[in-house]
Amino acid sequence: MSTPYPIKLAGEELWLLPEKAIYWPAQEALLIADVHFGKAAAYRSLGQPVPQGTTSSNISVLNALLEALPCRQLIFLGDFLHGPGSHAKATLEALARWREQHRDLPMTLIRGNHDKRAGDPPASLNIRVVPEPLLLGPFALQHEPDPHPSRHVLAGHVHPVYRLHGRGRQSLRLACFKFGGEISLLPAFGAFTGGYQVERDESCRIFVIGDNEIWPVS
Repeated sequence: MSTPYPIKLAGEELWLLPEKAIYWPAQEALLIADVHFGKAAAYRSLGQPVPQGTTSSNISVLNALLEALPCRQLIFLGDFLHGPGSHAKATLEALARWREQHRDLPMTLIRGNHDKRAGDPPASLNIRVVPEPLLLGPFALQHEPDPHPSRHVLAGHVHPVYRLHGRGRQSLRLACFKFGGEISLLPAFGAFTGGYQVERDESCRIFVIGDNEIWPVS
């Protein structure tokens, strides 16, 4: 696991992880958004030539985090599976083997828009599936970045990226965390996901991920 970057949000300490996740020490909770398991398989089922091995790559990163951090719960902020084609035999078998490795770890999925289309994970994976929001401490854990009347929202869905500009026309587009006054966004965890460019202003903080480190944008 890479070096975490601790921040304070809504009175809680959160660790931003270069693996594109958040660890919440007080709850011993690992928060993951938009893993999109089986996305490549879904595209291949439509005849699209896309990379293989994305599920195993995502599982490998998850395993490293779970081995390095004391976790009492793993919470997915939506889009666990990408679509109906994600129920490919090889994808589900890989997920079953992974779940067996962590059979005693409680896991929760906050149902996202892709989960509604793909269907819930197989019951054999023993993942509790709930609608948004999931209220925990000062946070409303959600998939969609919609405001909550009394809690700070931690959400996914957007797949935020930020463009850093260098000399001349040089620029770099990097996955990022975006923290606002009421709503904060996690980057997409999945290895085969796109991104939506976000901008920085005085109302938010942005932290980009590069070279396995977290970098605050000033």
